[in-house]
Amino acid sequence: MDMLADIVVALVALLHIYILVLEMFLWDKPAGLRAFRMTAEKAGATKVLAANQGLYNGFLAAGLLWGLALGADGTAVKLFFLGCVFVAGVYGGATAYRKIFYIQALPAAIAFALVWLTG
Repeated sequence: MDMLADIVVALVALLHIYILVLEMFLWDKPAGLRAFRMTAEKAGATKVLAANQGLYNGFLAAGLLWGLALGADGTAVKLFFLGCVFVAGVYGGATAYRKIFYIQALPAAIAFALVWLTG
């Protein structure tokens, strides 16, 4: 069960690395426009804000990877960063797009429960 928890945490971290890439580097490219359902004009006007969001997603991923690197001693770190991901996903789902809840908050909640049960 520890291995399953770590795999799910790693998947959440990888998701946030992907979001970092979308927001920081692909925001105004076809992949970013499709992912966030935006026009080129809106993407151009919000590019700097998106890059900032991407950086924060990178910090979430870094925290999760740090928790994984600590092994058994990383439980509290993983729980903290998964909690941050969950809150961000709930807020994004409530204020931006409902699907953010399912893409971000739900996987974080599952990972949190697995880490909690094995920690």
